[in-house]
Amino acid sequence: METDLRLESSLWVGNKRYRALLTGWYFNWTEVDKKNRDKKTISVPVSEVVGVEEGRVEILPQKSVEDTEKDFTVFYVKRSSSGGSYGLLWRLGRIQFSCPSRVLRDQWTQHLRTALKTHSPSRPHRLLVFINPFGGKKKGRQIYHSLVAPLFELAGISCHVIVTERANQARDHILKKDLTGFDGVVCVGGDGMFSEILHGLIGRTQQEAGLCENDPTVTLQPCPLHIGIIPAGSTDCVCYATVGVIDPVTSALHIIIGDSQPLDVCSVHHAAALVRYSVSLVGYGFYGDVLAESEKHRWMGPLRYDYAGTVVYLSNRSYAGIVQYLPADPLLSSPRDKTRCLSGCSVCSKSTERLFPHSSDSGSLYSSHFSQFSSDSEEGEWVSVEGRFRCVSLTCMSSSCPKSPLGLSPSAHLADGTGDLILVWDTHPLGFLKFLYRHTSTQDQFDLPFVEVHRVKAVRFSLPAGKEEEAYEEIGGTNEEDRRYVETISRNGSQQQLAERSTGQEMANEQKAATRFLCGLCCSKAPAVSVWNCDGEILPFTNIICRIHGQLVRLYARGIEDGAAMHSCSEEKCERRCISHK
Repeated sequence: METDLRLESSLWVGNKRYRALLTGWYFNWTEVDKKNRDKKTISVPVSEVVGVEEGRVEILPQKSVEDTEKDFTVFYVKRSSSGGSYGLLWRLGRIQFSCPSRVLRDQWTQHLRTALKTHSPSRPHRLLVFINPFGGKKKGRQIYHSLVAPLFELAGISCHVIVTERANQARDHILKKDLTGFDGVVCVGGDGMFSEILHGLIGRTQQEAGLCENDPTVTLQPCPLHIGIIPAGSTDCVCYATVGVIDPVTSALHIIIGDSQPLDVCSVHHAAALVRYSVSLVGYGFYGDVLAESEKHRWMGPLRYDYAGTVVYLSNRSYAGIVQYLPADPLLSSPRDKTRCLSGCSVCSKSTERLFPHSSDSGSLYSSHFSQFSSDSEEGEWVSVEGRFRCVSLTCMSSSCPKSPLGLSPSAHLADGTGDLILVWDTHPLGFLKFLYRHTSTQDQFDLPFVEVHRVKAVRFSLPAGKEEEAYEEIGGTNEEDRRYVETISRNGSQQQLAERSTGQEMANEQKAATRFLCGLCCSKAPAVSVWNCDGEILPFTNIICRIHGQLVRLYARGIEDGAAMHSCSEEKCERRCISHK
């Protein structure tokens, strides 16, 4: 097949002559001087060619087409440094070739398109796109139509676009409507919109498989549809942790070429019922209090998180609890091994073989029921600790973000079937401040005497004896309206409804919640319990069970590409390396 697709000829770019070669998996063009000596060569994997058009064509910032008989334009993925981020920005590279004849032009376009079909079978052809017009700076529609839609059109991807009008509309659509013919689902928004799609896809997959999501011991079926994320929200943690940059064009190009990144998912249960799914953070104590406080100041925009963090830190609270966890195999990896989960991660690759031992290809991952949590994987004894904690956190990924480039757990993996449990015991305020500050630097936040981190497969959290009654009263046992308020926050996936609440209602809820969450500042008695922060949503329950489901979903991503490799090579090799396939 490689011989059939081979094509070589001289082409011109402006007044410079190039020797172009299509062979195997690569398309190369080499500048040739007047003495027929080779100069600089650029090599692009066929899998990273975005599209081929006859004539002289521009796509961004505006589409323009000049129909010429002897010219054709090739669009491809071009990498560049992202500045302060650890990942690489992807840009739409463009090269315009001129041929000696129209026959040769047609030969080149035909061969390149055939190579695309042959070497990129996993590219999506039809996508279901949800746009959240309320998220972030409310620019979701503008981002999609100006930056993303032209790229999808260039790549020949047809899209069914839905602009959401209410909370959980995307989740409900996925659960109830016919999805036949779609290759994936794309969300244009932040982590809230992603969570809606995540819950919809997992829920629908389990329904079709006849599985009960409420059973924490059941082996969930991996989702057949990929998820694409176009970042346009207040928080884009999932996009940052899986791509390395928050950039709509980069994410769109990953979707176009059909990249596939498996992702672990944590299910959270209470009293034999599923509460939510999480991919980034399930946090109790400090992170729960910060979210609860920030919800009362949504009018501040993203600044509300900094304000809430300061208020909660000054309240100097800790909470009693019992944490039980099922350790993962320490021989496979460790949260203190100083490794990072980058594109092509060997730990995640080995985990794929361990979780799906009978799968010879990615397509077969979804063809039958799996046993990644067989009796063999459940081996081990539960460990139990009890005391007072500043915070208890469980994360399935590094949870990195622009303010914390290495994240909550720098060595966490995206797809190894485990999560990292971080226990921060009660300590003096300056010690806790040091722990928080280290998240913004390269210092090891776990290298402190009051911090523990464990790689786990499951976690249980409960209150000590005598605390359950206090928790019931504080969360809503004496005030049903307060209880409903917290539950409403939990139910609203993208929290559009909360953003649209009337000012008077927000002020009333603010007054009711003030005593519950700010006692440490203004009165002598601090609250007995905190709340759980589950990927930016408040859970109305204290006692929960969490379980990690290995590689339950797949994203249109490939993990964070190593930007350091780009800078360590010479300029000539750099162009070749940065464009070449991973």
